[in-house]
Amino acid sequence: MSSGQGGPHSLAFRVMRLCKPSFQVDPIPLLLDPSDLVVGEDIFDDPIASAQLPRLLHHSQVSSSDSSDLSYRSRFLLHHPSDSIGLSGLLVLPQAFGAIYLGETFCSYISINNSANLEVRDIIIKAEMQTERQRLLLLDTSKSPVESIRAGGRYDFIVEHDVKELGAHTLVCTALYYDGDGERKYLPQFFKFIVANPLSVRTKVRVVKEITFLEACIENHTKSNLFMDQVEFEPAQHWSAKILKADEHHSDKNSQTRETFKPPILIKSGGGIHNYLYQLKSHGSAQTKVEGSNILGKLQITWRTNLGEPGRLQTQQIMGTPIIRKDIELHVVEVPSAIKLERPFSLHLKLANETDKELGPFEVWLSQDDSREEKKVVINGLQTVVLPRVEAFDSTDFHLNLIATQLGVQRITGITIFNTREKQTYEPLPDLEIFVDLD
Repeated sequence: MSSGQGGPHSLAFRVMRLCKPSFQVDPIPLLLDPSDLVVGEDIFDDPIASAQLPRLLHHSQVSSSDSSDLSYRSRFLLHHPSDSIGLSGLLVLPQAFGAIYLGETFCSYISINNSANLEVRDIIIKAEMQTERQRLLLLDTSKSPVESIRAGGRYDFIVEHDVKELGAHTLVCTALYYDGDGERKYLPQFFKFIVANPLSVRTKVRVVKEITFLEACIENHTKSNLFMDQVEFEPAQHWSAKILKADEHHSDKNSQTRETFKPPILIKSGGGIHNYLYQLKSHGSAQTKVEGSNILGKLQITWRTNLGEPGRLQTQQIMGTPIIRKDIELHVVEVPSAIKLERPFSLHLKLANETDKELGPFEVWLSQDDSREEKKVVINGLQTVVLPRVEAFDSTDFHLNLIATQLGVQRITGITIFNTREKQTYEPLPDLEIFVDLD
C-alpha cells in the first residue's frame, strides 16, 4: 500500500524484498526452443526468410534440438520426463514481500525514480520501520542529501532490519525534494506486511531427586523446511545444563567427519517437530535461592531455510517448579541396601538450617497419623532423638534407628522435626518406601 501528499509527484518509491527467488512454472508445458531467442514464429510466413533460417541459426551459434521442425507444432510433445513438471529453468524475482517470520532479517531493495521530464534536486530520503511498539530509522540522508536525480533516472539503496516483533509492520519511505519548478515537496509512501511466528516451543520440566530434566518440543509453522543449526540451552546462574541424546551408532562415534561437521537437524515444513532433552543441575547454595522463583534459563535457536537464509530466536526465561523457602530442610542421605524383618536398621539423615540465624536444639520422632492402622516401621529404642543447635546455613547428620514389623514394600512415614526453643514443628519428611525381606 502506498500514498502521497501534495498533488502529483515527480518521484516515486519502488520496493522489492531481497530474498530467495522462485522458479518460473509454466501452467502448460509449452517448451522453449533456442531459436525463439533469435526469431519469431512469423518468420515462417515469409518463404524466403524461412529458407534462410538454418543459416541465421548457424551464424547465431544457436543449435536447435529438432532442426527438422522449428514451428510451435511440436512444442507440446514431452521429450523428457522433467518437461511435465512445467519448470522452465528460469528464476523469478520476488513479486511481493511474501511470508516474513520472526527472527529473520528483512532486507529490501528500494529505488526512488524520477518519472518527470525535469531534474529534481536536494532530495532528503528517509526509510523507517514502524511497528506497534516502536519506530526504527533505517536510512536518513538529511546530513548529505542526494544532489539530483535526472529525468528518467533513479537512486537505489538497500535497508535491513532484524525482525524482533510479531504482527503488523510498515516500511515508511519519505522524500523531501525540489521539483523541476523549484517547489519543495514531501512524498511519503507506506509498504505494509505481517510478521508471523516461524516456530513454537513447548517445554516440560520434571524433577527427579536432585536433577531437573527439561524437554523442549520445537514445531515448524513455516511452509519450508528448517535446518536447525543450534538449539542451545543457556542456563541461569547457579545452574549447569547438558543435552541428552540417544546412543550413537558405533561407526558414528569413530567418524572423524562428525567431529568437524555436525549435520543440522531437519524439521519438516507444515508442522514438523523435534524434541530436545536437557539435564539441569543446581550448584547454588541456600543463600542464592529466591523464594517463589526458579528461573532455569532460556533457549537460543538458530536455523536456515532451504536456500540457506538464516533465522534466530531466543525464548523467554523458562521457569521450573517454584521454590518454597523453608527454614529447615530434612534430607535422606542413605538407606541400607538390605532391610530384614524385625532386625534393627539405621536411616542416615541430614538436617540443614536454611536461615541466616542459629536454630535449635531439635527433637526428632515418628508422628502418629489419624488412621488407626498400626505402623509397619517404628523407632527402635528411644522414641525421641535430640539434636544440638545448628549454625546459620549449616547442617548436621544423624541416624534414626528403626525396625520393620512386616514383609514387602513398606513406608516410613511421619519423621517430624520439632524446635524445642521456638516451640515450632516443621513439615514432616515425605514418605520413604523400603523393601523388607526375610533373613
